[in-house]
Amino acid sequence: MRRSLFALVSGWLLSSLSVQAQVIKLDQANLMPNQVTMSVGSILGKQALRVVKDSTVKAVDEPTFVRIKDLPFTNGTIEVKVLSRLLNNAPELARGFIGLAFRINETNSRYESIYIRPTNGRSDDQVRRNHAIQYYSYPDYKFDRLRKEAPERYESYADMALNEWIALKIVVQGQEAELYLNDAKQPALIVKDLKHGAGVSGGIGLWVDVGTEGYFTDLKITN
Repeated sequence: MRRSLFALVSGWLLSSLSVQAQVIKLDQANLMPNQVTMSVGSILGKQALRVVKDSTVKAVDEPTFVRIKDLPFTNGTIEVKVLSRLLNNAPELARGFIGLAFRINETNSRYESIYIRPTNGRSDDQVRRNHAIQYYSYPDYKFDRLRKEAPERYESYADMALNEWIALKIVVQGQEAELYLNDAKQPALIVKDLKHGAGVSGGIGLWVDVGTEGYFTDLKITN
């Protein structure tokens, strides 16, 4: 009995030690903007990083993110709170696009991404509601290709809206990723076949797209 208890406690300790959670401070000293502008300020009672896509980048689903310096990521959990608003000059196609890029290579030319479209969450158009969440893989599998070749597989619905804090949690293991919203027990999106495969390591980015004034806070990484 004593030996079994010792083995149980030892296993728990080893498991606990293998999980390392990092709270990432979002200040300009450890951030690298890529085709975006960034600034730090306060919004709705939180200190947050503001990110806006460069207007010179016309294509969508591009590497328009703030990359965290010296933070390699392969498998684990990425958690962040996001808030998006539409810019005054946002085009009609703007949806408040905001999310995360992960496993970014050194040149920012390959990565995986999951993002949300907050305006779609409460649309009275059911098709738009079904497109509230999106996975894509840069550079070869943007949303339009995935929607055409595998409709409904890489998109999903969840309740969300502009101008409110939304908790995102992405759990990555091998070739699979799951997105959880606002502490939900079940994932809102499951991706079984990340296009760059399993075992790829790379950076983490705070991602926005056209028309979005995006805010990020409370970033935490667990490996």
